[in-house]
Amino acid sequence: MRICQNVIPYKRFWAIKGEGNKKITKKTFTQKEAIKIARKIAKNQRSGLLIYGKDGSLRDVISYSDESIFVID
Repeated sequence: MRICQNVIPYKRFWAIKGEGNKKITKKTFTQKEAIKIARKIAKNQRSGLLIYGKDGSLRDVISYSDESIFVID
């Protein structure tokens, strides 16, 4: 099972956090910068990227895997 990367709001920053991880991988000042870094990680791991908005709602889902890894209700 591949770990999806999540771009989430975190205090005054944006954070990149692997699915199921307790710790944040990296914090950035902008969402754009966080997406760029998370995209690189997800591509390297051939996994997915979930991007959340400031309000915490899911904004976008991107898969870099050949597998069907997402189930969204």
